[in-house]
Amino acid sequence: MSHHRPDTIICNAQVYDGSNVPPVEKDVLLKDDKILALAPAGEYQARNLIDAEGMALAPGFIDVHTHDDIEVIRNPGMLNKISQGITSVIAGNCGISAAPVRISGDVPDPLNLLGSTGEFRFPRLRDYIEAVEQAKPNVNVAALIGHTALRAQVMDRLDRSADDAQIRVMQELLDGAMRDGALGLSTGLAYQSANSATSYEVETLASVLKAHQGIYTTHLRTEFEGIIGALDEAFGLGKKLDIPVVISHLKCAGKANWGRAPEVLNHLKNAQSEQHIGCDCYPYNASSSTLDLKQVTDDFDIDITWSEPHPEMAGQTLQQIARSWSLSLIQAARKLQPAGAVYHGMDEQDVRHFLGFEGGMVGSDGLPCDPSPHPRLWGSFPRVLGHYVRDTQLLSLQLAIHKMTGLSATEFNLQGRGFIRPGYQADLVLFSPQDIKDEASFTDPKRRSAGIRRVWVNGHQTYRAEGQEYQLTGYGAGQFLKRNTINR
Repeated sequence: MSHHRPDTIICNAQVYDGSNVPPVEKDVLLKDDKILALAPAGEYQARNLIDAEGMALAPGFIDVHTHDDIEVIRNPGMLNKISQGITSVIAGNCGISAAPVRISGDVPDPLNLLGSTGEFRFPRLRDYIEAVEQAKPNVNVAALIGHTALRAQVMDRLDRSADDAQIRVMQELLDGAMRDGALGLSTGLAYQSANSATSYEVETLASVLKAHQGIYTTHLRTEFEGIIGALDEAFGLGKKLDIPVVISHLKCAGKANWGRAPEVLNHLKNAQSEQHIGCDCYPYNASSSTLDLKQVTDDFDIDITWSEPHPEMAGQTLQQIARSWSLSLIQAARKLQPAGAVYHGMDEQDVRHFLGFEGGMVGSDGLPCDPSPHPRLWGSFPRVLGHYVRDTQLLSLQLAIHKMTGLSATEFNLQGRGFIRPGYQADLVLFSPQDIKDEASFTDPKRRSAGIRRVWVNGHQTYRAEGQEYQLTGYGAGQFLKRNTINR
């Protein structure tokens, strides 16, 4: 191995390789952008020796559920993600993507979660890829193509089903994006802008994926009482077309649905015995999206995170705002729209069931444009490792890491990532299992987590923290990850 002198050796780490096995104590040798080898302690020398002091070394975390499409271009430093140990983000979820999109007028809800009119300027995925490569973000980026984004390109009204001619144009747009390297198609069928789409429309569009070995991810038609039927719609599509399906942010939403997690999980597991189904979930019992009149209720608190006509109301609950205006909740919600909201609408026991599921991945679903975002944007991954692994022992550390790395890379077919193995990309995170903790809260959401010490992206050390001090070394080492068409 002498002709492959390592650039860096990380020694004295507990190495969790991403595959849900106990850690090993080995030296991890890095060369250029790759992991060169795992070797017995002290066997090799390098100019750059890093003593991990017994801390955990894991593959860089993969955030499989993000809305970072435009954020990686707008804020390439990506501190909110890199400071959690996240080295790769999958954008384009819930039917919402920045490409292939050109918008001249108002940005339809929920595309407005990503940005404003002038920021949608990517008529083809390759235009978006070029912009990401020019921005040089600190994280790797992979992209799904949003169903609602496609609809907004071919339909003047989104509250109806597409006709055959429109579906054909959407198929062509999707096919072009798949050729450019998209991972697959995402839908957000719960949103007003896609809810009128028939199963036929979605299936006909998704039929493009098989030839490209693409994946189908979905924000279900409903996460409320009708969740089993909504799951069956997604499973039926995957089975009929023989493509892998991922259920986004699996949850039981709404008070009438609380306590149903075991039933929902069993339904999912039964289907898994016949087809390929994955899912992701975030570690909080509150969701966040645009303010939706259908979800207005007094069963639980709703925080307003932004409002176009009334920006001064951000940071208050809908109830407080309604009271100050002497209006009903629904009247106040109407007056605030378009707006964003956090819904405290899930049961903690349900969240624990979903998060503890071995076959499920972790995704943040953070919304970077919110002035007062849900804390999941800054805290999701350390919250799993601190609160749910160390403090409540819901999961073992090796399983939690697997759900953030190896499992995610496998489900989304991200070749050469997600594991600490020779020849794999050197995306790594070094953290203290004792100190790791999410600091972001609903009242103070933009806070860096504690306990993440160092992060490498493609062999470059991108983040380093000691106590309150941190450095974002920002080489912009992130790459755009195109779909890999082999080894499915």
